[in-house]
Amino acid sequence: RLRAGKTMVHIRDGWFKESEVMWPGQAMTLKVEEVLFEGRSDFQDILVFRSSTYGNVLVLDGVVQVTERDEHAYQEMITHIPMHAHPDPQSVLIVGGGDGGVLREVCRHSSVQKVTMCEIDRMVPELARKYFADSTAVSFDDPRLTLLHDDAAAYVKGQRNQYDVVIVDSSDPIGPAETLFTSSFYQSLKSAMRPGAIMCNQGECLWLHLELIADCMRSCNEVFPSVDYAFTTIPTYPSGQIGFLVCSTSAETVLRRPCRVPPPQLQEQLKYYSAAVHASAFVLPRFAEKVVAAVRRPAMPYLCCSTPLPLLTRSSLAMTAIGIALGAAAATAIAVKRT
Repeated sequence: RLRAGKTMVHIRDGWFKESEVMWPGQAMTLKVEEVLFEGRSDFQDILVFRSSTYGNVLVLDGVVQVTERDEHAYQEMITHIPMHAHPDPQSVLIVGGGDGGVLREVCRHSSVQKVTMCEIDRMVPELARKYFADSTAVSFDDPRLTLLHDDAAAYVKGQRNQYDVVIVDSSDPIGPAETLFTSSFYQSLKSAMRPGAIMCNQGECLWLHLELIADCMRSCNEVFPSVDYAFTTIPTYPSGQIGFLVCSTSAETVLRRPCRVPPPQLQEQLKYYSAAVHASAFVLPRFAEKVVAAVRRPAMPYLCCSTPLPLLTRSSLAMTAIGIALGAAAATAIAVKRT
């Protein structure tokens, strides 16, 4: 199952240096204490090492996927944003996520009755169980889980009306994950989702991939009536930031406002996510908002926005009409009272 890989070329003089895959001219480096595993699966090079300051680290094809120190910033946000934007998530599909972190967060929700994980590379969960047993890989024995080793793009084509929440925890859109960033995949996902269901897809970096993000949102716009974008900060991902494409099968779903808040017992377990962080994650810096606003769906003014809002929109006209109607009713009531 293992073939000679290229993982060790990334470690020199005791330091790991990340591949410049989609971020030329920059690379994360971490000091290595011990190499725990190196090899190649049927799909990718895999490296696991113990670092000096970030705990155990999982690297796929030369790119950092998980460190024990900061993984919660990604796992919690990609999971709890869609889970708390849905009123009652019972059936969840996880695409990828072989390290187990998203599964851990999904399983914290008592409403969940069924979790399906479709991870194409069976070696990733196996290594996670061994080297991340006390951090991300703590829920693989949950009885609600069905773990499949299959191509997710092919798997979802056979599913209809199955899922309340879909979380696409994929690597970057190259290699095994390339098919997970296409409109055809999103169309298959929508068919597999229930009315009012929510999808959250790893959404790359605002600092590096803004045009790619806009393209992906356009692809989502062809399929979903509600499309928005949020982000989180995480030190060991490129430029210390990664985003999320968040979509719903319902145009009425307000993705940026949680419809549920974590109960106290759950909130106590979380290190990053909260209802306030959920809402703030959709407020983008101006340079990004100018691009994302053009492809967000529906195009509507939000209370929390970093760019000036257009005065004449359907929402603003509706609010104006309501205000006029209320004002007229109040004036009529006052006039009647005086007479």
